[in-house]
Amino acid sequence: MAKEPRPIDELTIWDDAKAMLRKARAEGIQTVHDRLDRQTPHCKFCELGTTCRNCTMGPCRVSEKNPLGVCGADADVIVARNFGRFVTGGAAGHSDHGRDLIEVLEAIVEGETKDYRIVAEDKLRAIAGEVGIQTEGRSTMEVARDVMDCFFADFGSRKKEVSFLARVPQVRKDKWAGLKMTPRGVDREIAEMMHRTHMGCDNDAPNTMIHAARTALADGWGGSMIGTELSDVIFGVPTPKMSTANLGVIKADKVNILVHGHNPVVSEMILAASREPELVNRAKELGATGINVAGLCCTGNELLMRQGIPMAGNHLMTELAIITGAVEAIVVDYQCIMPSLVQISGCYHTKFIDTANKARFTGAIHFDFQPRTAMKQAREIVSIAVEAFAQRDPGRVDIPCEPIEIMTGFSNEAVIAALGGSLDPMVQAIAAGDIRGAVGIVGCNNPKIKQDSMNVKLAEELIKKDILVLVTGCVTTAAGKAGLLVPGAIEKAGPGLQKVCGSLGIPPVLHYGSCVDNARILQLCAALANALKVDISDLPVGASSPEWYSEKAAAIGLYAVASGIYTHLGHPPNILGSKTVTDLAVSGLEDLVGATFFIEPDMVKAADMFDQRIRTKRKALGLSE
Repeated sequence: MAKEPRPIDELTIWDDAKAMLRKARAEGIQTVHDRLDRQTPHCKFCELGTTCRNCTMGPCRVSEKNPLGVCGADADVIVARNFGRFVTGGAAGHSDHGRDLIEVLEAIVEGETKDYRIVAEDKLRAIAGEVGIQTEGRSTMEVARDVMDCFFADFGSRKKEVSFLARVPQVRKDKWAGLKMTPRGVDREIAEMMHRTHMGCDNDAPNTMIHAARTALADGWGGSMIGTELSDVIFGVPTPKMSTANLGVIKADKVNILVHGHNPVVSEMILAASREPELVNRAKELGATGINVAGLCCTGNELLMRQGIPMAGNHLMTELAIITGAVEAIVVDYQCIMPSLVQISGCYHTKFIDTANKARFTGAIHFDFQPRTAMKQAREIVSIAVEAFAQRDPGRVDIPCEPIEIMTGFSNEAVIAALGGSLDPMVQAIAAGDIRGAVGIVGCNNPKIKQDSMNVKLAEELIKKDILVLVTGCVTTAAGKAGLLVPGAIEKAGPGLQKVCGSLGIPPVLHYGSCVDNARILQLCAALANALKVDISDLPVGASSPEWYSEKAAAIGLYAVASGIYTHLGHPPNILGSKTVTDLAVSGLEDLVGATFFIEPDMVKAADMFDQRIRTKRKALGLSE
């Protein structure tokens, strides 16, 4: 017997989303919420993490009644194996993104592309200096070649540590070395985790979890950080600017192209092609007033940060954006792209175009996007979108709102520039208690949770307590739609943040980029710790992913904790079937790395827990609570 669908008001806090969910139901289009209802209740063994299918002696599931798998593995071993592989999947995703940026840099250095170039030479040279590469008296391309070689080596097996550990306080590095947690090479740690979790290898749950942390650190301080820094080098360092967000950024009178995924390599070229006069004129011949590019998820965040391109939505808005009936093409690269988008595009005139061989979608128009032919391919893609405008059915178009303003573009460089060239004013504001601490709210939407209810509530509660909030990924759109990403949001903040943010003309919630750009937050924490001559775990800081769902979010959370940052999750990963693994995650890591996870679905309580943690850290630093 089919379940009754959940009331739309229970699914999301947003009016634009509710309007499109009603339209989807009226038109008989299934969304992620409908599919979740059909998949529940979930398997309890899977939810606990106590199932194993790593060999064909099984699959096995263990319980109090049957405590051992066929090989003899107990719940601790099975849960640790599963969580280790889960984290490794996330680390692989973000780090492979970083590798793609190195390959674009290689194409530039080798002269294989004219479509990409080094935009931020100063940043390239600064990075080179940090990782020990000589820059004085050398050409840009000579320096770039050495940076390329250095970062390619960070994915290998010959180094003792990844290059950006040069940014980490020595006390933290010593802690990792003592735990055998130092990240040596991205691919090395990923391969070793897969080996460790093969049958008959690592059968000690805490030991497996230590390597899971090492793998996550290789992502955070390796692959993701490389991806962020090289994106800045190639496409420009973000600076503060105004933009807009919500489904109202889709324009009824224009050809609408939505870019979705995580990597700016494709989307930057799509944007450039969309501005070429020949394509704009063709759009006008077909009756449009121009070409509009808008973003979804982290590819959208990348363009938002650097180019000010508007954001149509986050993860749970991706299907709903198509349902407006006004999208000519959705162009994707990889990660967090629901396969359902192909089917929903087919319900309209929308062309679904994939661009990566590692992320192909059955039924999509495929382009094997390459640096040497990037602009040519981008023109072809934009042309497909333009021609699709003639197929649009105006009677099915429903754009449910007007866009709202947001402020974006807060890179570390931009923050330091706003502070006058150093972090000293921030340190002084923290010491004075005007900024009592900072929390990064990052990650996803999950259809099990009312969309953005937790993301927004936590941010609102924290800024009331004079805790600065940095947002990345899907939380960006949530904070923007809630009116938190504009300078006027200081009215919702405590008096300290009102003073500091008001004097700088910035919001109390800062947009810090896409999900790989959580590496910016790591770098900022390390810089503050170095300035204060303390460990990262001594800082009054925290991290949160209230509505997380993905392997990448688990990797981010674990590299935050392993770096010494107290980290909140709105719901637990699938580890509760092992007391050993659960206790290690929520308490035992505190003794090892100076931080831990905590799980709390009530955002008022979560904010209070951050507040207490920040009070404790401030007191230990000799600051007023």
